[in-house]
Amino acid sequence: MRHTISVLVENKFGVLTRIAGMFSGRGFNIDSLNVAPTHDPSLSRITVALKGDEGQLDLCIKQLRKLVNVVEVLDFKEGQAVARELILVKVKADAASRPAILQIGEIFRAKIVHLAAESLIIEATGDDDKITALLGLLEPFGIIELARTGRLALKR
Repeated sequence: MRHTISVLVENKFGVLTRIAGMFSGRGFNIDSLNVAPTHDPSLSRITVALKGDEGQLDLCIKQLRKLVNVVEVLDFKEGQAVARELILVKVKADAASRPAILQIGEIFRAKIVHLAAESLIIEATGDDDKITALLGLLEPFGIIELARTGRLALKR
């Protein structure tokens, strides 16, 4: 089962290592991990997307809550959070294929952020399904390079 965990922590050295170690020690493979400061510079939000057993996850969350630098831990169940991902994807785009790629971008409300003679870079945000669908449509043109943020989430 896929889980999204949000951990609000004190913005201090070594906190990320302890959090990631907690998950790996329990046998979870982390799909994505995002860390960034919040509106309060003394706090950071760690958003983790992972797959694993519900029982192990509950134990892991209890252990996370016991860590000194952890302020809050939230396990977002389906529909409890707004979740988005950002991608930058460089696609092969010659004169013949460019109109089709631009049309796909419009359908997904993506932005063209760089245009070159033989490629373009597209920026898109959305949920997992939207990003997967966009990448599936761009794949036949030839994806040169891809950068993804992974899942970010906030409680509704």
